[in-house]
Amino acid sequence: MASQWQNFLRNLGDWRGSFTSLSPTGAELDNTPSILTLENGAAAGTGEGVEERLVRFRLRRYANGFDQEPTRDISQDYRSLGRQVVFFDSGSFCKGSLQVAPNTPFGAEFGFVAGDRRHRLVQLFQPSGDFDGLVLIREFRAGSDAIERPPLSLDQLQGEWRGEAATMQADWPEIETAVGEARFQTSGDGALTLSTRIGAQESALNAPAEARLQWLADGGYCLMPPRVSHRQAFTVEAGWLSGPDRLERLIRRYDATGAWRSASHLILARCG
Repeated sequence: MASQWQNFLRNLGDWRGSFTSLSPTGAELDNTPSILTLENGAAAGTGEGVEERLVRFRLRRYANGFDQEPTRDISQDYRSLGRQVVFFDSGSFCKGSLQVAPNTPFGAEFGFVAGDRRHRLVQLFQPSGDFDGLVLIREFRAGSDAIERPPLSLDQLQGEWRGEAATMQADWPEIETAVGEARFQTSGDGALTLSTRIGAQESALNAPAEARLQWLADGGYCLMPPRVSHRQAFTVEAGWLSGPDRLERLIRRYDATGAWRSASHLILARCG
């Protein structure tokens, strides 16, 4: 199995896209064009002294278009990865706060990678723990003919899905794989039940009774509690329908003390 660093390297490239801020109700607040570059250090320099374990990150954001000077230009070098982020074999990842703390903002980011596309989502919560909004990031590899996925709806997910799940525990930093399954089912009143099985572990979540569900552009969705707390266990999740019959899910779990406990990545195919 590849290392965390090797999985991180699957994100290398020049990615053109946009950052779209969404209100708690899902209304679009603003949309900012962006260019994100992740470049291997071995390719970023010449001659002796070039470090192999180095990735150079640069994010440029623009007011109106790529033909103008960026309004924001951020650069950073990565030589290691912190505990707050988990990269899976496809390059998909999730990261976020390690501990929910009183009167402190909380956030989680989910990043899906498939071919020449990246679909990323940031969930934001206020210091009070209340949900504050989303940032949807749609990225396309520069020079490719990759296109955006259609907006997601429940009809596209109804039924059973099966595939593989990879999980990393906070106290055991090795990814373990197991059979993964999911079922999306609605009741007569329109409520959604999402049943999940990872290996021998089964769970079910009801929306909107237990979680807030939002359908997103580019084939995405997210699930999160209305409020996060350091006194109650919860999960945050994002999903991406990267193809008509290919669903990816990223799940990040916190225990009843507000500590991060595990993260899972499911790659599922439609059954039947």
